[in-house]
Amino acid sequence: MINLHKISYIHPNKDVLFTNINFNVDPSDKIALVGDNGSGKSTLLRLIAQKITPTAGQVVANSLVYHIPQLYGQYDHFTVVQTLGIANKIHALHQILGGALTEEYFEALDNDWQIENRCIETFQKWALPEECMHRKMDQLSGGEKAKVLLSGIHLHNADVILMDEPSNHLDGETRQLLYQFVETTKQALVIASHDRKLLNFMNKTYELNRGQLKLYGGNYDFFRLQKENDLVAQSAQIQSKEKDLRKARQQERKTAERMERSDVRGKQKQTNSGLSRIMMNTLRNNAENSTSKVKDIHRHKISGITDELTTLRSAQSLSSRIKLDIENSALHHGKILYHAEGLNIKIGGKELWKKNIDLHIESGERISLEGANGSGKTTLINLLLGKAIPSKGKLTTAPVTPVYFDQNYSLLEENKSIYEMAQSFNDGGLEEHEVKTRLSRFLFPNDTWNNTCSTLSGGQRMKLILCGLTVRENAPDVLFMDEPTNNVDIQSMEILTNSLIDYKGTLIVVSHDKTFLEQLNISRKIQLN
Repeated sequence: MINLHKISYIHPNKDVLFTNINFNVDPSDKIALVGDNGSGKSTLLRLIAQKITPTAGQVVANSLVYHIPQLYGQYDHFTVVQTLGIANKIHALHQILGGALTEEYFEALDNDWQIENRCIETFQKWALPEECMHRKMDQLSGGEKAKVLLSGIHLHNADVILMDEPSNHLDGETRQLLYQFVETTKQALVIASHDRKLLNFMNKTYELNRGQLKLYGGNYDFFRLQKENDLVAQSAQIQSKEKDLRKARQQERKTAERMERSDVRGKQKQTNSGLSRIMMNTLRNNAENSTSKVKDIHRHKISGITDELTTLRSAQSLSSRIKLDIENSALHHGKILYHAEGLNIKIGGKELWKKNIDLHIESGERISLEGANGSGKTTLINLLLGKAIPSKGKLTTAPVTPVYFDQNYSLLEENKSIYEMAQSFNDGGLEEHEVKTRLSRFLFPNDTWNNTCSTLSGGQRMKLILCGLTVRENAPDVLFMDEPTNNVDIQSMEILTNSLIDYKGTLIVVSHDKTFLEQLNISRKIQLN
């Protein structure tokens, strides 16, 4: 169906993403595409969809392809039907039904008389209201935009469906619809995602790592098992090479010491033997040449082992080397942080919640805010943070130091450099080299420190905020996290999860990732309707 042959791709900024990779999509394939942020998963999907051209190699596609991108901003100035590519058909249908029986409209409709009915049906399937058909995309929530693009699967009936992080922004109910579709469809799928439950429906897993593509047969759990085996073997190889390097250096040192002793004895013999100066110089030169050759042999051996060790270490997962230690809140457990009675807020002149909210949050709790897209989870967080004013009820807030990870990573300032942003978290006077060390630990090498935050991907933004938390001296009392796993690769998500498990402050999380919530040991849920 689709064949990528010896594909290479170089970004306009000269970064090399892929080199000489091959990739095939066959009928009924369900392919998971995994890899760290920045490894090029989105670019590979765009190459398959032929939306961009490879630097080298060939893409052969003999099938109809439907591509759902990760980001939807490019559609904001379109209506929903324009985004779905059916606006001309809908317009032609209405014109014909209104009596404009021109050839132009019949050609545009292409005999697709049920296009509007099919659109309404697929909207119902994905829980979208019919009236949003002619709305602008920028009037929709992130979850609604995702549903619009998912509805296009049924409208276009493509042979191959490419999805880039499709479960981002989806509420629990819609995620279940997505899982059901992926599990039962006969169409070929290629899905880049960090959603482990979604990836476990796939029958092949490809990892994109350091410009190369490697096939691990089976679903995500199978991939993880194989990957862990690879990492164990890789670690053993590194230990073995480190041992070889130590032995080679010891041997070099012993040989040098032995030859030095031998050289001293030789000079003494030559002096005592009464040899001519010319003969002594000849013997000394021969000895020096011999010593030089032996040193070159050892130097070459050590250099070879060092190069092999460098290659093995660089092949290790970069994210696995990130260390994150968030300081713990000094507040005692059980302190009342937030207390609300009869809380509500008006949006567009209408109260957001059907039932007024009563809540009581104490220090040390781990709470999940749950509800469908548009139920007001982010709005409730803004009320608790004092960024919004309730229209009804009473809200009491204790003096606390909160940190809010919102979906747009607004903790970051777009025009600040990466280094300046890290320094802005430095409330305890950390030395400059300490801040830079932590940036390096979070995979920001020194040649990136002057880049502005506006250049960062979603995953890199998350990493920079996490880095900032390790720079802070004063620990946050409350961590508000609004869909923190969106746009974050699986390895980084595991680091985040482990850090939040150990965090002793108050945690209030919005997430539709059930696996993530289960691992955080959530103590209770607040359901919004």
